[in-house]
Amino acid sequence: MPRMDGFAACRLLAADPRTSAIPVIFLTVAGDLHDRINGLEIGGVDYVLKPFEAEEVLARIRIHLARTRGNRYADDEASASEFTGNSVIVRAAIRHLSQRLSDAPTVEQLARLVGTNEKRLSRAFRDNLGKTVFEYLRDERLRIAQKLLSSTPVSIASIAEEIGFSSAANFATAFRERFGMPPSTYREEFRSRSLADSMESVLEAE
Repeated sequence: MPRMDGFAACRLLAADPRTSAIPVIFLTVAGDLHDRINGLEIGGVDYVLKPFEAEEVLARIRIHLARTRGNRYADDEASASEFTGNSVIVRAAIRHLSQRLSDAPTVEQLARLVGTNEKRLSRAFRDNLGKTVFEYLRDERLRIAQKLLSSTPVSIASIAEEIGFSSAANFATAFRERFGMPPSTYREEFRSRSLADSMESVLEAE
């Protein structure tokens, strides 16, 4: 921490009536017994050593905030902590999906992979991205398909397989619904625009 360590910051928070009710959790590598006792004696409510599991830290935060539920500030912090925790879950889930785009896990499997349950995972995606896990996966597949269509000669059937669609027909239907044209037309139009831009650049150079 800049300018002061965690112990000094905790003492300042505990001494100020405006912040004294805030539950302070130490997250640190300083793990000897003297440091842990000191942290608790000056006002810390918990002590978590690095390396740590994010889910455990979030669980501890929820527990301590629940104990001060009557305090308005604590209620606000609980909401903020849940939102932050959901962001961590979404980022972890997205990493898993990006690695298994062609053979994506089910929502239940994905929830297990990121250490949560299906209900919370679905809520995290809705709260952070405004879409379901399935909608995110579909949009990401189509985004990559768009890039492949415009930058490679890979066949449409191969692209469909590569990004996880069960058939080229299903891929074409999803692509048309998303972009208003089938993938073959998108590729042709992109190539036509690229050719026209190249010709224009040549004319300008002359």
